[in-house]
This record gives sequence, structure tokens and C-alpha cells, in this order.
Amino acid sequence: MRAVCAAAFSLVLLLCSARVCAGQEAESSGISAPVFEFHSGFWVNLHHFLYLQGRIRSARADAVLGQAQIPSPYKLASMEGMSPEQGHAWNESVQTYADSWSSRDLLLNNQMVLINDRLAELEDCPDLAGRAATECTSGIVPQLEIALDKAAPIYRQRWWPEQDRLNRAWIAAMTPLLRSMGATLAGELEEIYQSRWPARIHVDVVYYAGPQGAYTSLAPLHVVMATADSRNQKLTGFETLFYEASHTLAGGVENAIERECRRLQKPIPRDLWHALLLYTTEKRIARSAPNASAGAGARPNAGSKSLLPGSGNALADRGWRDYELLLEQYWQPYLDGHVELDTAVAHLINAI
Repeated sequence: MRAVCAAAFSLVLLLCSARVCAGQEAESSGISAPVFEFHSGFWVNLHHFLYLQGRIRSARADAVLGQAQIPSPYKLASMEGMSPEQGHAWNESVQTYADSWSSRDLLLNNQMVLINDRLAELEDCPDLAGRAATECTSGIVPQLEIALDKAAPIYRQRWWPEQDRLNRAWIAAMTPLLRSMGATLAGELEEIYQSRWPARIHVDVVYYAGPQGAYTSLAPLHVVMATADSRNQKLTGFETLFYEASHTLAGGVENAIERECRRLQKPIPRDLWHALLLYTTEKRIARSAPNASAGAGARPNAGSKSLLPGSGNALADRGWRDYELLLEQYWQPYLDGHVELDTAVAHLINAI
């Protein structure tokens, strides 16, 4: 597990250097660039893998693939070659998730968020019951702790080496994009949302991260990205990373939407804030995409469509097609500097 920490720490140092450069370039404007602290943590990965296996066992295929219904590598993990003891332990662990935990939303269920945050803190621990060290006592629900501890040696032997390799390769692929475009995009988003980035953003990379391929919880800020999801590769992975991280930056816009809805006595539109964040991230990346590396899959003037054709990451793919024209008409003028933020939000809500 020490190798995981070393990899994460080395990447932080690498991105810290980029951050210093960004600060020098934008010194007069006070722009700050975040440091993405990437982790390929054993327990967080096992938790999400068992969550996936439980969903598949419960025949929740639609929930596994998500709205985009993209081609997926996700399937029930084979138990072939396991000893009877291993098969029994793995089967019990998956069934524990299938019976209860896999039916819970990874983000909207507060208990799942707390569990994920705690497992991220314990990524170097050999077990969760505190047998090796008292500081490794997880404190999570005993039923789930037992399932994770039972499955751990089997997962570590059969699936973890390849998933960890995939995670590390994904992090390595993100590094050139963060170097070439990260500071610029971070500064633009900071100005748009009129807020400042936190000093560091904790990102856990995992094999599976739910139907949307990624999610973000706040307080503390914790981004989870699926490295096996086709929507998270190359430039669209970079797009998703900043879209997810923007949730901590754009609280003021969310509050402005809520205030305007209350003033007009309208219900708060479902997912409008999320659609606005994705639209904004895509538009800003599209401006810089021609400067990205040749293999990034970028295409200039991508508009509000996903930057990778067929990636399943566009507004329409997420079920937000209805918001696209509204954002183009009423939010885009703000991005272009023609109106103030509150005016753009007022026009947007009034038009719904």
C-alpha cells in the first residue's frame, strides 16, 4: 500500500509545480489553480467493486450501465478457480451488498458518502477491524466491515492488480492534459463562478463509480472517477474531472438559481445546476481544445456537444437535452461577458 501513497504524493508534487507556474502567469488577477490529489486506494476500490457486483447480482443492469447505455466492461466477476472457502467468503460479501447496500445511491445516500469518505482515510490499512493497528478501526457498519474484510484477500489476489494498473494508467493519461490546459481552465472557471478553488482536491480513481461514471460529495470535497468507463477517457475524462470538481466552486450559482426560483415562486428545476456546470466546462474546454495534445480526441468548435463523439458525455446523454437550448440562449451571454451573473440566472429561470 505504500506504493499507492508514493504515486499519489509524486503526482501532487508534479501538479504543484504546474500550480506555481499558473500562479505566476495569473498573479495580477489572483487566480488560483487547484492541485488534484489522485489516489488508487484499495478499500475504496473494493467497496465500489462489491457495490457493482451486488447491482449485477440483483439484475439492476439499467442502473449499472446508466442513462447513456454505453458499451461496458462491467460483468459479474467469475468465481472460477476459487477454493470452497474463498467462494463462500466472496459469495457472502457480494450478497451483503446485493441485499442492501447496492440499492443505495452512492451520492444521495448520506451513509454511503460517509462510508466512502472513511474508506478513503484508511487506504493504507491492511484490515478494517483494527487487528493490525488500532487507528485502522473503521467504525463503519459492522455488517459492511465484515463483508469488506472477508472479500479483501480474494480481491487483492484476483482483481486488484489489474484494476490498480488501470487506475494508474488513467492518472498518467490525465497528467499531460492537466499540465497543458489545467491551469487555464481552472482560472476561467474560478472567474465564471466568482469563487476560489480549495488548495487540494482529493480524487479517488476506481474501476466503477456508479451509473454516471463519476460523482462528487462535499464537506469534505471528494471526487470519485471510474477509470474503466468509456466516458472518462482522454479529453472527456479531463472534462468530467473538472465538471465534478466544479461542484465545490459553483455553490454561488446554485444559490442564485434557488433565490430566483423562490422569488418567482417556481419549483427548483431538477438537475439545472448540474447541466449548467457541464455546459460551462465543455464550452471552456472547447476554446482550448485545439491546443491539446494530438491524441486527445479534441475537435475545435465542439459547441455544447461532448468533445469526444459518441462518448456518452453530452448534455443529451445525461438526460439534460431540455436545458441545452436554454443555456445557449441565456447562460452563454454571461460566459461571453455580455451580462452579469444574476441577470443571466434571472433570464434562465424566467424562461423555464
